[in-house]
Amino acid sequence: MYNDVTPIHEHKKYWAECFGVARFLPTSRKEMDALGWDSCDIIIVTGDAYVDHPSFGMAIIGRLLEAQGFRVGIIAQPDWSNKNDFMKLGQPNLFFGITAGNMDSMINRYTADRKLRHDDAYTPNNEGGKRPDRATLVYSQRCREAYKETPIVLGGIEASLRRIAHYDYWSDKVRRSVLFDAKADILLFGNAERALVEVAHRLADGEAISDMTNIRGTAVNLPEEPNNYTIIDSSRIEKPGKAFVPQNPYEVESNCDTDKKESEAKAITIRPSRHDAKTTAVRLPPYEKLNNDRILYAHASRVMHLETNPYSGRALIQKHGNRELWVNQAPIPLSTEEMDYVFGLPYARVPHPMYGKAKIPAYDMIKTSVNIMRGCFGGCSFCSITEHEGRIIQTALRIRLSMNWKRSAIKFQALPVPFPI
Repeated sequence: MYNDVTPIHEHKKYWAECFGVARFLPTSRKEMDALGWDSCDIIIVTGDAYVDHPSFGMAIIGRLLEAQGFRVGIIAQPDWSNKNDFMKLGQPNLFFGITAGNMDSMINRYTADRKLRHDDAYTPNNEGGKRPDRATLVYSQRCREAYKETPIVLGGIEASLRRIAHYDYWSDKVRRSVLFDAKADILLFGNAERALVEVAHRLADGEAISDMTNIRGTAVNLPEEPNNYTIIDSSRIEKPGKAFVPQNPYEVESNCDTDKKESEAKAITIRPSRHDAKTTAVRLPPYEKLNNDRILYAHASRVMHLETNPYSGRALIQKHGNRELWVNQAPIPLSTEEMDYVFGLPYARVPHPMYGKAKIPAYDMIKTSVNIMRGCFGGCSFCSITEHEGRIIQTALRIRLSMNWKRSAIKFQALPVPFPI
């Protein structure tokens, strides 16, 4: 870990820690009153049902912020047809945190044939239609409509995978960064605990969110490129080439010039030496160029993947019209101690009581599960783990289990040393 990174459990707590730990994060004014709160510091809006379990993103983020001393409310699967549901907890003192949920909302709502799904494993009784298309955009717009001046922070896998200009399968075109379309203030990508804690504390200290342009694991909308960085063009990392034409496997090769092919292969792999990652950024082709050029789009996507290493990857910059999308370096992975801290927070490990006896299939599948790792080095083309969580395997090993049979849920807490495997 970098020496200048403050462990997430060592930040000075916000003053509201005096209210203590909530059995469930409040979802209504009545629950807030029971906790003695007059307002929420942070409100999380999510497309999933509220399940207070560390397999659900809103629970991790909510409990982590609670552990930092903040009062956190949850608005789960709101009615997006108007702003009323987004105002039921009042105006947050610091910011709205927006997430589409554990899944990209378009994948959640449509099949690969673009047919509407009629079920949703993250909704009580597996009911479909409880979240809108492109939920991150819709929720952000409604929050902005409800409280215009309140900062909006985007997060979750939908925002993470759409942080730069990206191909949208359902509309069959390249779309702008979700940060621009959502008109949000900042986007957090990847596993965002570090960035989230820093944003929350800096806002609580009175800093303007528009000044937070240098936080790892974030993307921001700037009027111009920063002047304290050396900007290099992405073509210096990898030259965009011609479209790959697969060879006919039944065709007999008549002219095999081995030496020529070897020299061509060597020429392709030669790359310039790395620049200092802390002072250098890579300029991706602008959104307008990617819109109609699939070769350039593939080039930009590959360069983004090449720069995801948190220790050597550089910041990215991409022009959208007359604005600049600035994507900071990837976040430093959590240590084992930090992951144990996150997964050992006082989760209720059951759905919120407001759902009664309704079954939530996604919870039923993981209700006795324990989080033990993050990340994947594979980089498979069909999987989003590498782009979201990164290639570095992060582990949580210091775990002690105890079964509470009455609640049929697992509790665990951090130990000072790993237990033997």
